[in-house]
Amino acid sequence: MGSIRSLVLMQLMILLNVILTVKASTPSVAKPGCRSHCGDVIIPYPFGTGGDCNITEQFLITCNTSFIPNKAFLGNGNLEVINISTDGQLRILCDTGYDCYNTSNRNLLFHGLRLLEFSINNNKNKFTAIGCDTSAVVQGFYGKRYATGCLSFCNNITDVSNGSCSGIGCCQTSIPKDVRSYKISFGSYANHTNVLPENPCSYAFVAEVDSYTFSASDLRGFEFQSRRFPITLDWNIGNTSCNEANMDVNNFACKEYNINECESLSPCNGTARCTNLPGTYNCSCPVGYEGDGKKSGTGCSLPDKDPSSKTSLTVVALGICLAAGFLLFLAGVWWLYRKLEKRRNIKRKQEHFKRNGGLLLEKKLSSKEGGVENIKFFTSKELQTATDHYNENRILGRGGQGVVYKGMLHDGRIVAVKKSKIVDQVHLDPFINEITEVPLLVYEFIPNGTLSQLIHDQNEEYPRSWDMRLRIAAEVSNAISYLHSSASVPIYHRDIKSSNILLDEKFRAKSSQFTEKSDVYSFGVVLVELLTAQKPVLTSGSLEQKSLISYFISSVDQNHLLDTLDPQVFKDGQKEELVAVAYLAKRCLNLDGKDRPTMKEVAMELERIRVLQGFFPTQPKPAEVVVTKPTEIGYFTSSSKGFYKDSIITSVSDVHPLMSDTF
Repeated sequence: MGSIRSLVLMQLMILLNVILTVKASTPSVAKPGCRSHCGDVIIPYPFGTGGDCNITEQFLITCNTSFIPNKAFLGNGNLEVINISTDGQLRILCDTGYDCYNTSNRNLLFHGLRLLEFSINNNKNKFTAIGCDTSAVVQGFYGKRYATGCLSFCNNITDVSNGSCSGIGCCQTSIPKDVRSYKISFGSYANHTNVLPENPCSYAFVAEVDSYTFSASDLRGFEFQSRRFPITLDWNIGNTSCNEANMDVNNFACKEYNINECESLSPCNGTARCTNLPGTYNCSCPVGYEGDGKKSGTGCSLPDKDPSSKTSLTVVALGICLAAGFLLFLAGVWWLYRKLEKRRNIKRKQEHFKRNGGLLLEKKLSSKEGGVENIKFFTSKELQTATDHYNENRILGRGGQGVVYKGMLHDGRIVAVKKSKIVDQVHLDPFINEITEVPLLVYEFIPNGTLSQLIHDQNEEYPRSWDMRLRIAAEVSNAISYLHSSASVPIYHRDIKSSNILLDEKFRAKSSQFTEKSDVYSFGVVLVELLTAQKPVLTSGSLEQKSLISYFISSVDQNHLLDTLDPQVFKDGQKEELVAVAYLAKRCLNLDGKDRPTMKEVAMELERIRVLQGFFPTQPKPAEVVVTKPTEIGYFTSSSKGFYKDSIITSVSDVHPLMSDTF
């Protein structure tokens, strides 16, 4: 460890020697014992910061330490010095003169500069004026009086060219040699009235040639008033320039003053090391000591391990503890927020669960009453996996309230997942009517399509027998009756139609699509479709018969029921059954809602028809008749075995318990 420390110290000493060597190569031009810098400005003799450091009062430099970094000013005035060269040149910053107008007032600053020992370098500086209604004059003294200036005009700011000072918006002129003072004055032909408010001011200044590039934006507003520009001044001692003083061996001006302060003055403390530098010296304390090393200063001493140092350590420790405590407080607040948010979410889920029949779901989950398959809850992650992250290729259909995806559960079961596209509360209720508030519903996958497809699409593989149709009608009516009468909160389907009745692999009915329309009347339409195998809207026939319902009711009222029946229904069913179902459909289609049966009554009558199916008297072997019935594209004639209209009419009384009146 000690060898590493020695190596580091050796490298630092080598680096210090290199720095001192480089500094020794740069001549020091400050008087010995005098301040050589003020901020970034080097102060060479004959300039100085007071006392014997400057040759005369005209070469006084005031170092203002209230600025960071410090700023140097010429004499006791406000001319900021930015560079002093031993080549006999001095650079200062000067304000801009201006002459500003508004509709009623004039604001004028006659800028000027008065110098005694310094002259303005005529090669490096120029007089510049800018404005669209401007005449600017600079006048002064260089052994005798002088005056010069320029004119700048423009009709509009858009007429000027950036970078050009040719008299349109900007003008320039040179100044005489050896000028030691000047004053700027302004004139205006129309008080800027022709160019207000775009150009309210005229500006003029003396500045270094390359320090300003004209821009049209300088003509607008009043911001240019605060601009300052550098001016290069020439300085000399008496009538001798700095170059001439350097050639005179008897003249001390502009020359380096360098003595060995360490040998002649011994300014450092006994334990400090003195290093002679060009024009000055440096005292450095040994490693482990502190202080400036000077006899007249704090010297060199070991760090004082008094109670104050312990106090500082205590303050540091206290600060660390406070910071750690604050961080722990923030962590506690965050933990508490997460805890409360989690509790609120749980409470919100419980409220949704209760509001949307959750207690009924729990009851169903705990029992298999009535052969109802248990309801299963899924997590959103499970459904995301089942649908391959809701892949577009898995879409089965789109509804008004959501999109249905085909999914496969982890046990291989195929399901249909409905994802809500409703986000605002106003439209959330229709989706809630589909049993849950959570915007994901899982149904068993229905492979045999809809009842509408079964009725209207010809498929010899699956014959549409009357028994199948009657069973489907009874199942649908029982389901709707349960929703109307047995659910804890009545649920109304309101869009019952054959395309919303799904058929599973055993052709059992599954109702879907809970939206806002009607129930009993719609079920009557389904019964008519089952009896006639026709779509609700016919594409041909008389005006009255374009609607299947109107055509059906008209046929029943005119004792022409046979004209509307599907040949397969006519062939398979018994006339009492057909008449009873037809009459029940007519009651459901009553235009006055008060005269319609309830879904419970409809379900009971259909179930009674199914139960009595074997007790109806067997009809005699039907005669060969020709049945003419409407289709979607016209009328067709087919040969079928059935009964005559008269036989239907005479048999109504046999099923009187199922109806309140006769055809």
